Amino acid sequence: MRRSAFVLPVVLLLSACAGIEPASNTPARRTESPQRQMQAQDVVLYALSLIDTGYRFGGKNPEAGLDCSGMVSYVFAQAIGLKLQGSAADIARRGHPVPLNQLKPGDLVFFNVSNKHYSHVGIYIGEDRFAHAPSSGGKVRLDSLKNGWYATRLEEARTYFD
Repeated sequence: MRRSAFVLPVVLLLSACAGIEPASNTPARRTESPQRQMQAQDVVLYALSLIDTGYRFGGKNPEAGLDCSGMVSYVFAQAIGLKLQGSAADIARRGHPVPLNQLKPGDLVFFNVSNKHYSHVGIYIGEDRFAHAPSSGGKVRLDSLKNGWYATRLEEARTYFD
């Protein structure tokens, strides 16, 4: 009886430890400062305010129309005063990589939509959705990162907040 009283707690302890991954295999969680949270919220709200804005290739402002990089540049400049310039690929090169399982609102998501790396960009708004200015459909809209055409073309995420 004494032996089983000792063995059972040891077996339970070992089985509980079996599901724990070593710290070296677990990516560090991203922390959010209050300033980052406020900036990200401003970026997301500004992006949402542009829903249904017309698309125009090379467009940099809502009055003339926006393309994907123009929308991202415009939102960041207006919402938090950060100037992002160039194509989606240019914007990607200057951001910091983010694991897709650690996306936070305000991060940028990049897609391969024309057999070219970083050929499209959008702003992650949370709940597996992103705001973007696609040429198809002709307007700024929300799409899913988990379902549909863009889900199969998601390449990477980057941030300008960390």
